[in-house]
Amino acid sequence: MHSSRSSSSSSSSRSSSPSRSFLFVVGSSRPDGNSEALARRAAAALPASFAQRWIRLSDHPLPRFEDLRHTGTGLYEEPEGNAGMLRQATREATDLVVVSPLYWYSVSADVKLYLDHWSGWMRVPGPRFTEEMRGKTMWGVTAYASADASLADPLVGTLRNTADYLRMGWGGVLLANGTRPGQVLEDGEALDRAARFFAPAGAGAVSPAGARAVSPVGAGAVSPVGAAGALVGP
Repeated sequence: MHSSRSSSSSSSSRSSSPSRSFLFVVGSSRPDGNSEALARRAAAALPASFAQRWIRLSDHPLPRFEDLRHTGTGLYEEPEGNAGMLRQATREATDLVVVSPLYWYSVSADVKLYLDHWSGWMRVPGPRFTEEMRGKTMWGVTAYASADASLADPLVGTLRNTADYLRMGWGGVLLANGTRPGQVLEDGEALDRAARFFAPAGAGAVSPAGARAVSPVGAGAVSPVGAAGALVGP
């Protein structure tokens, strides 16, 4: 990928015993897109003791998801290949950051397929995926091509409702406007927001599992949906 701090398929720990482990799941259909650039700026402000792992879904394609809930036992076999790697990485992280551009008002197809596979992972015999996800924190980062941030509401709802269903904490979504490659890096206000986005994690003020409230970012409250480039909160 880019620097020694991250790779598309391996952990990049900056401490032998990190207090938090962030998994960045990148769902863009092009490399080095605005959403990923914004996420990397935000990640640069994380404490040095926090591990980071970056996985680009396009580099690790998942098979088509099959709904087996009402077939036979309704259980799924232990996933192998890319699915097995992604499941294990998801289980090991304390914080999950979904990095996806806004595609047709929601997450990208790669991210949607990744989340679809969670339905199967919840039904694999052994340690319960639902129990393992409880208490982790969900975050989102997205770039969109509009002056109206409310168009990202469906994307935010997808991530927020997923977190709530699994009783995960909710960190919020970092939004910024960007269309052509690298455009988001020209937005000083967006970069300032990115630098503060993970402040609740560094301060240990992440929302408790299942809570609806969102911790404030830095010294100010989280901006509501509808303000261009806002940090999306409750």
